[in-house]
Amino acid sequence: MLENLLLSIEQYSPDSDLELIIKAYNLAESAHVGQYRKSGERYFVHPVSVAKILVELQMDVMTIAAGLLHDVVEDTKYTYDDIKKLFGTEVAELVDGVTKLGKIEYKSKEETQAENIRKMFIAMAKDIRVVLIKLADRLHNMRTLNYMSEAKAKEKARETLEIYAPIANRLGISKIKFELEDTALRYLDPDGYYELVEKVSKKKRQREDYIQNVIKLLKENVEDLGVEFEISGRAKHFYSIYRKMHYQGKGFDQIYDLTGVRIIVNSIKDCYAILGVVHTIWRPIPGRFKDYIAMPKPNMYQSIHTTVVGLDGGPLEIQVRTFDMHKTAEYGIAAHWQYKEGKTGMDKDDLDKKLSWLRQMMEWQDDLNDPREFMEALKIDLFTNQVFVFTPKGDVIEMPAGSTPIDFAYKVHTDVGNKCIGAKIDGRMVPIDYKLKNGNIVQVVTSSSSSGPSRDWLNIAKSSHAKNKIKQWFRKANRSENIEKGKELLFQEAKRHGLSASEIFKHKYMSLVLKKLNYSNEEELHAAIGYGGITANQVIGKLKFELEKDTVKDDAKRDAEIMGRIQEKEQKPKEKTRSQGIVVKGVDNILVRFAKCCNPLPGDDIIGFITKGRGVSIHRKDCPNINIEDPESINRIIDVEWDLKKKASFEAEVKVKANDRSGLLTEITQIFVSEKISLNGINARTGKDGIANMTLLLQVESKEQLKSIMNKIKSLSGVLDVFRVVN
Repeated sequence: MLENLLLSIEQYSPDSDLELIIKAYNLAESAHVGQYRKSGERYFVHPVSVAKILVELQMDVMTIAAGLLHDVVEDTKYTYDDIKKLFGTEVAELVDGVTKLGKIEYKSKEETQAENIRKMFIAMAKDIRVVLIKLADRLHNMRTLNYMSEAKAKEKARETLEIYAPIANRLGISKIKFELEDTALRYLDPDGYYELVEKVSKKKRQREDYIQNVIKLLKENVEDLGVEFEISGRAKHFYSIYRKMHYQGKGFDQIYDLTGVRIIVNSIKDCYAILGVVHTIWRPIPGRFKDYIAMPKPNMYQSIHTTVVGLDGGPLEIQVRTFDMHKTAEYGIAAHWQYKEGKTGMDKDDLDKKLSWLRQMMEWQDDLNDPREFMEALKIDLFTNQVFVFTPKGDVIEMPAGSTPIDFAYKVHTDVGNKCIGAKIDGRMVPIDYKLKNGNIVQVVTSSSSSGPSRDWLNIAKSSHAKNKIKQWFRKANRSENIEKGKELLFQEAKRHGLSASEIFKHKYMSLVLKKLNYSNEEELHAAIGYGGITANQVIGKLKFELEKDTVKDDAKRDAEIMGRIQEKEQKPKEKTRSQGIVVKGVDNILVRFAKCCNPLPGDDIIGFITKGRGVSIHRKDCPNINIEDPESINRIIDVEWDLKKKASFEAEVKVKANDRSGLLTEITQIFVSEKISLNGINARTGKDGIANMTLLLQVESKEQLKSIMNKIKSLSGVLDVFRVVN
């Protein structure tokens, strides 16, 4: 794997410091020894795969080294300082930016995800390469999603479609965006995905013949220009087709641009010359021409798109771009690090211009105390489509789709927004909630006597930038009014939730909430609610959480009693409790449950762990979730053993890899029937390589019985591997 990695880097960057890659490779390999993925393969394969994706993007060696090390700080004994000492600050900062917030506790899973995304974007603002590593990490995880449970796979696929694919799109990396979207679709709607694949395949030959005829005709006409060019067919990716069918209500036969033609040339002048040839051969369809060269997309994409009436009388899309534009379309912002090798001339100022959206986003994110509010704002500003409008002087302004004159006014300047009293679109007055359209000329009407923005504007404005500026105005103006309004809204929300104000607004609860929401006192919190910086519902949610924590004192007392009995167990060595086939030494009448992370079976070495309010959790001794060196964990560890006299059954998870063949699944299930083993669940999928991957959930009585079953499955014809999943 190392040799292939080095050879690939040398092909596009022969002067790179390959010693850094070798050093990172060797450390990552040794650090991840003994760690395995759900697939059963060594964990180390994952960081190498991430590095390989970064190499395909032709990234610099610092980024590739960080890709190899991206999980070392999170999952091994190595620290940030270790990486900094061994590889330098640049690599250490990249690794730290990718590392998750694993040590911080949040109220909900959604809040954890939001904070992780927030941290990633803050790290992006320092160095955009952080998100490139994260995208490579997510892409490889998506490629191996078949080893996860169906529920977990869908969760990851949905997050990918909502967060990571749009990020790849915003950074212009279509090479990653398309694969993320298609893979996510395969798990979110497998029936729809495979039905679409089948429909596309059926007409593949017919489309290929058609495109070849188009290319032949184009070549004959373009050659007369005397310019260097490349012409190729361009297939539409599955998720793009799926979206048109499901969100525009179109049938498959109504999707005319399943394939198109792309022409690549050397210069912008050649692009427009080619366009003239195309429109000479075929008649262009009105309203279907887009010049992204003159007006690039926010993600740096440049190309000319024109749809013409093709050879068969149907629509045919043709794209024309330069070779540099094509590279940017494939690699997006990643192309900047290819330029470090001296291939072309994107300078720092040009890069900063391309990432202006990121700087603007980070300006307002500091004012959003709630991470979920940050996520909502992020989705609005980062992941929506864009519209392009003009100032009266002809300057192009890029806005989120659905923006209004209010958004435009604040985009021009904060004072323009605060003094706005109306707007003219293309010379005529329009309502303040008018939705801007591509090509509109927008003129803001202001007044020095304006009393400032209205609270209704928070509902009219589309962009987070405008909303944040409006909130800032209300925060500074009428502070006393905001405090009173905030108090009133908070009491109303408490009443709506059936909460007693005298009980819930006790100082001890409020002080905890103020700390979590980063407000220094109650006045600041009330003022923030009053001007819309935070909602009363968000505050009540935090208060309820603190209040509910106070109602679990009985569980805490029970924990204390259990810990007390554990300390006395040496004085009562014969006292035992038996539950679910487990003997807990020194404690009686205690709830016992088996940990899902390692699924212990009779025959495994086990250990007990006192949980908060839920009795004793039984783990394998080698379970990575039990840190026997942690002082707090040591106090909660208790001796347990299997009760061999008591007959009980336990769930085990088994993975099977086999060459797909007819009757294989039937033969496997017959083994369970003959051995009188209960099968709780089965998940099977055959890949393009003809390898069937199965996940089986069995009820067995012991480790030995499971081993016997696995041996019988392994003896079946075509079975390549059978192994137990333990974490």
